[in-house]
Amino acid sequence: MQRASGVLMHISSLPNKFGIGSFGESAYKFVDFLNETKQTYWQILPLTTTSYGDSPYQSFSAFAGNTHFIDLEKLMTKGYLEEIDYSAVDFGNNSGDIDYAKIFHQRRPILEKAVKNFLKQHENNSVYLTFIENNREWLIPFAEFMAIKEANNNLSWTEWDDAIKYRDEDALNHYRHHHQDKIHYHLVTQYFFNQQWLELKHYANSKNISIIGDLPIYVSLDSVEMWETPSLFKVDENHKPLTVSGTPPDNFSDEGQYWGNPIYDWEYMDSNNYDWWKRRLKANFELYDYVRIDHFKGFESFWEVPYGAPTAADGTWTKGPGMKLFSAIKDDLGELQIIAEDLGFLTDDVEQLLEDTGFPGMKILQFGFNAQEDSRDLPHHYTPNSIAYVGTHDNMTALGWYKDEATQAQRDQMDHYLNRRLGESPAHALNRGIAQSPANTAIFTMQDLLSLDNTARMNTPNTIGQNWRWRMQEDDLTVSIREQLCDLTETYFRTNNTDKDYSNTEEL
Repeated sequence: MQRASGVLMHISSLPNKFGIGSFGESAYKFVDFLNETKQTYWQILPLTTTSYGDSPYQSFSAFAGNTHFIDLEKLMTKGYLEEIDYSAVDFGNNSGDIDYAKIFHQRRPILEKAVKNFLKQHENNSVYLTFIENNREWLIPFAEFMAIKEANNNLSWTEWDDAIKYRDEDALNHYRHHHQDKIHYHLVTQYFFNQQWLELKHYANSKNISIIGDLPIYVSLDSVEMWETPSLFKVDENHKPLTVSGTPPDNFSDEGQYWGNPIYDWEYMDSNNYDWWKRRLKANFELYDYVRIDHFKGFESFWEVPYGAPTAADGTWTKGPGMKLFSAIKDDLGELQIIAEDLGFLTDDVEQLLEDTGFPGMKILQFGFNAQEDSRDLPHHYTPNSIAYVGTHDNMTALGWYKDEATQAQRDQMDHYLNRRLGESPAHALNRGIAQSPANTAIFTMQDLLSLDNTARMNTPNTIGQNWRWRMQEDDLTVSIREQLCDLTETYFRTNNTDKDYSNTEEL
């Protein structure tokens, strides 16, 4: 990765009139904004489906896309909907944030109508049939899983009757026969998702914007993978997890974090030469130009918690596959543009794995100011082969950290270290800190570019209820915001177009 910069903002946060961001007009306008401000990257969160808690890191499938992002106006221009089908629907726009319950209930009948019209017109469409054939290995099980789930009041597969829970062939055939409409719905909406996303990605690439996607290390307990291929995980004879994921107690939590994702059976995966991981990464690189792998430390060693334990504090460290996994992937797929999320408690072994892979790691400027001693998270320690952030989706916003979390000593240290100017917002000073750092890549979060407080925070780890809801407003991308971002990008040589005239530089 050459010296450049980009912006982190998830699709869900884009503004529109449909209650949640989509692959529609505002996404294309955001690409134009990135291009106009000389950016190179658009970083997003996982595009996979969301379930309880609305987290993109807890999905029903490691492969399927989030149908909330399908743009209704694009379906209308294709002739699958009429404007009247959605123009008067209340998607919860008045709240400003995303109302997931409303989105869940209001979009389904509209998409069902679009699917019905598509099948009338294009059931034998060669592009659609090719999409199904090329993705059959994950797509057919996913469509069946979701259809069965809906026929069982959306209960987790762990609560289904034993026959279908354990995939009895007669039970499967019964559902396939009696719920063909639901299966077709999920096949077609995945096709809509894929077509709209790839059109948007092509547009971004045509504007010299590369997409950085995000791949969660784990899958959800309530997922098609756990139902269809339990052999991939550490489970008992009833397919119940033996252990689940989490993090140990730390400065943020005395009990650690109980994530609850099933743990992979790495020995079994090794015996299959990590075929599932190869397929997963291959699918991701068809969607993205770069892939950030979440919780990279888990490949070296992971915190394994007995299933049903009261807290994550009852867990232990277990060795992961290490370099063996990445060597197998490289042998089959070649060099991949991977970013390692190497945050948290790092050991020498994790740092060695990062060095052996050659992947760039991440640096978080918020973590650098402890008012006591030098920190590896301060920019003078950054290496070129790293990605610099003020914070990620799991952290407070820059302004929120400065106002609500940092002590006076930390604020004084930050102001002095970054030489914060009179009248300069803390968020802009922190953005300037990563822009001028030696890291080849600086990624600004949209909330920090807008200098928003913690009401715009995307996620507070280990909590459920108010996360993943923030949305940008239609008029947020002002001339001032564009000029400030462009100034940061040009001043610190993160664009090839460094032809700025410095003679009339104004105080920000």
